Amino acid sequence: MKHTFEVKDKFYIDGEPIQIISGGMHYFRIVPEYWRDRLEKMKAMGCNTVETYVPWNMHEPRKGEYNFKGMLDVKRFIEIADELGLYVIVRPSPYICAEWELGGLPAWLLKEDGMRLRGMYEPYLKHVKEYYAKLFEILAPLQITEGGPVIMFQVENEYGYYGDDTKYLLTLMDYMKEYGANVPFVTSDGPWGDALRCGQVPGTLTTANFGSKVESQFNVLKRYTDGPLMCMEFWVGWFDSWGCGKHNTSNLEENKKDLEDALKFGNINIYMFIGGTNFGFMNGSNYYDVLTPDVTSYDYDAVLTEWGDITPKYEAFREIISKFAPVGDMKFSTEVKKIAYGECKETGRVSLFETLDDISAPIVSTYPMSMEKLGQNYGYTLYRSKLEKERDISKIRLYDANDRANIFVNQKHLITLYDLELLKEHGVSCKFLEDGLEDNYIDILTENMGRVNFGPRIEKQRKGIDGTVSLNGHGHFNWEQYTLPLDNVDKIDFDKPYKEGVPAFYRYTFEANEIGDTFLELEGFGKGVAFINGFNLGRYWEIGPQKRLYVPGPLIKPGTNEIIVFETEGKVGDKVRLLDEPDLGKNE
Repeated sequence: MKHTFEVKDKFYIDGEPIQIISGGMHYFRIVPEYWRDRLEKMKAMGCNTVETYVPWNMHEPRKGEYNFKGMLDVKRFIEIADELGLYVIVRPSPYICAEWELGGLPAWLLKEDGMRLRGMYEPYLKHVKEYYAKLFEILAPLQITEGGPVIMFQVENEYGYYGDDTKYLLTLMDYMKEYGANVPFVTSDGPWGDALRCGQVPGTLTTANFGSKVESQFNVLKRYTDGPLMCMEFWVGWFDSWGCGKHNTSNLEENKKDLEDALKFGNINIYMFIGGTNFGFMNGSNYYDVLTPDVTSYDYDAVLTEWGDITPKYEAFREIISKFAPVGDMKFSTEVKKIAYGECKETGRVSLFETLDDISAPIVSTYPMSMEKLGQNYGYTLYRSKLEKERDISKIRLYDANDRANIFVNQKHLITLYDLELLKEHGVSCKFLEDGLEDNYIDILTENMGRVNFGPRIEKQRKGIDGTVSLNGHGHFNWEQYTLPLDNVDKIDFDKPYKEGVPAFYRYTFEANEIGDTFLELEGFGKGVAFINGFNLGRYWEIGPQKRLYVPGPLIKPGTNEIIVFETEGKVGDKVRLLDEPDLGKNE
């Protein structure tokens, strides 16, 4: 049945006022088998709405190729919300931030020289429009005006922090309208400095993002809108980055007070109700003085844990919300258990250099090419070159390289460079002719640690080597380049040789008589990425704070299951275990 949704002094559905009590949940960070469970828990807490971003980079992984299946079936996610009586706020902007790789922008945009993002640049806008044409074929019929649950679309995301091109924002609105959007539009920005002014768009509701001092923040927002007051992101936690030293948590008592104040004064979207997981290579990064890539977990100290458990924060929020709205029954249709499968059996190991030709093919060029120029978006890239003129290496520098590089000569580790170290020339000692080899090779394994998702650096996120490799002060040319997105780990040949101290793949198996969630512990390993039954669980790194990777039960099958670990630092633990408890790092 079709309904109306209007933004006046308040929000109105079919002429009746409604207070929006929403929770943030990203379908693309949660396996689809658990969508209903998480949404049922949202409904039971008293929420009447769910909010989600839409990640362009996942839905159009390569130009003109679209994916709306499995974890990316946004239509099914919205339909489940509708079945449970939840309205939906969709934030489909080309840029989403979300601590997500490149803020959701496709990496292939960066292949184009001169590409400018998030402004009136025609080549960029052409890509956005073509994507919206596909996306809104799905979203437009799901609007409340068409009988669905979608009540609002957001225009871009926190644009006031990035720029002030109002014409660009109006153009995005025009595209959405052209492809069928007819529910109200909103913007969201922080209520500080110029952000609300720069991010405002005529014909939209201005909302604000904040996590504390609710009354004063809403008073600022009042200066920018005559409509209902809404906190589009009520931050109840925060995210973690590798090496930050702890799992970030919020003060529950302050959260409770701010939530109650927000419900007294206006409308709210709790960010996050559940954070979920940065599976694969999809974590984002921030960059201020140094690179700070986010961990695989997006637990966010949210209302539900990363794996969907109810928390004290959930119980406290439910009690507060019950003062303003009815709360649902605490009955859930999905049985979720945790299982400690124990120690896994090692069934193979092979060095990257030995199985390289099984999982990649070289692309030859005079100069090294960036990951994007090689047609690759995520993962690792290996650069290999024969050393014909050099007799040793005493100095090395990589120009225009990101983010991390492990360098080997004749498969012996020379040096590892990370972030700011890549900007400098480094002295090394490598007399490789002492090996008595006729053929001497340098290998540079680069890793995309997750493209920056916030601020002006997003346009400077080409990965791998985009410039020159300088050896002993001169440029070294003629390279073979191997793209390693690791989307074909089934091609790894574990019958080939293994060598200690170099990047390698390790294979393990375990038996599952019953299915449940579990947590992968890789104690003794250094850095890399892990897979279960071919699914990329995400990165691990011994520096923490996250120590175990979440493995959702639906990724496990009855019988024999396979875990593959790609370890880049040449470290290997005595055992790999699957436990029934997480370890996100020490809280403070």
